Amino acid sequence: MTVTTDTGERATGSLIGLALGDALGFPTEFNDVPQILAKCGPWREMELPARAVVSDDTQMTLAVGRALRTAMDRGLLVPSRLVRPLREEFVDWYQSPENNRAPGRTCLTACNLLKDERLAWQDASQIGSKGCGANMRVAPVGLAPGLGDEQRAGAAQLQSALTHGHPTALAASDLTAHAVRLLAQGTAPSALVGLLRTYALDNRRVYHERWLGDLWTRAHDPSAEHFVARGWDECLGVLDRLEAALRAPDPESDPCLATGEGWIAEEAMATGLLCFLLFPDEPVTALRRAACSSGDSDSLACLAGAFAGAYAGAGAWPRAWADRIEYHGELVTLGALWDQ
Repeated sequence: MTVTTDTGERATGSLIGLALGDALGFPTEFNDVPQILAKCGPWREMELPARAVVSDDTQMTLAVGRALRTAMDRGLLVPSRLVRPLREEFVDWYQSPENNRAPGRTCLTACNLLKDERLAWQDASQIGSKGCGANMRVAPVGLAPGLGDEQRAGAAQLQSALTHGHPTALAASDLTAHAVRLLAQGTAPSALVGLLRTYALDNRRVYHERWLGDLWTRAHDPSAEHFVARGWDECLGVLDRLEAALRAPDPESDPCLATGEGWIAEEAMATGLLCFLLFPDEPVTALRRAACSSGDSDSLACLAGAFAGAYAGAGAWPRAWADRIEYHGELVTLGALWDQ
C-alpha cells in the first residue's frame, strides 16, 4: 500500500499506527522468524488478527496521552503539573484488570512502588533499567502541539524516568519523541537520521534537572552531565548501526540482525525506525516487517507504526484495520484533539 504524505491527521495517524503495529506484533512476540512464517505465512501478507487486541504498549501510550492532556488542560506544561497525572495514570494501569498483556517487570515493579504517595517518584524509578517500555509509550509527547523544545524533552524524559531511570531510557525516549515530532512536521525520511544525530550531540550533556530532580544521584556517576551522556552515547552508537543498515538496505532480512532485537530502549527505537525507513511510502509493509522479526515484535511494530503514521497521516491505514483496533475510540479522540 503506497500513500502520499498530505493526508493530514498526523497525530491520529501516529496513534492508530502505533496500536495497529502493536496488535500485529503481539501474537508474534517471543517467536523467531521461521516460527512466525510458519504461523502467519509470507511476511508481506501478514493480516491483522480478527480480534485486534493490543498489548501494554498501547495501554501505556494512552496513559501518557491522558496524563499529558490533563496537565496541558491545567495550563503551561511544567513538571509539577505533569508528574501527578502521570503517576496516577501509571498506578491506574497497574491496578486495572486489563493489565494482563504480558507487561514488563520494570513497569510492574515501579508502578507498584508509585502507589505509595509518601515515596518520591525518583525512589520508585528503576535506575538500572533501559527496557523499551520507556520509549514505546512516548509518542504522545512528540504529537502534542504547542510545546517548546525544553518542555518536550523534559516531558519525554520524565515519563520514562517514573519507571525506567537508566540514562539510555531517558535519551531514547527523548529521541523517539523528537523523531515523531519531526515526521509530524513533514520532515523527509531521508533527512531523519542526520537530524536525530545532531539532536543527540546537541543534548549529550544536558541534564533536565527541572524535570528529573536528583534522579541521577541514584546511579554511580560523578555528575549529572556524566550520567546523561552515557545514555546519549549509547543512542549515538545505535544510530551508527542504523545508518550502516540503510546504506546497504536488505528488506527481506530480519531487521533485528542490523539494529538489535528491541528489548532495550535504544535498539527498539533504531529497529522501529529501520522498518519505517525501509518502506517510508508503504506504511503497512513497514508494520509487517517489524512484526515479522526475531525480537520484541509488538514494541518494534508499535514504534514503526508511530513513525509511519506521523509521517503519512491517518489515511495511511486500511479502514478495515483501523476500525476494529482495540481502544479505537480513545485513540481517535486523543489524536483529533492534537490534529485540530
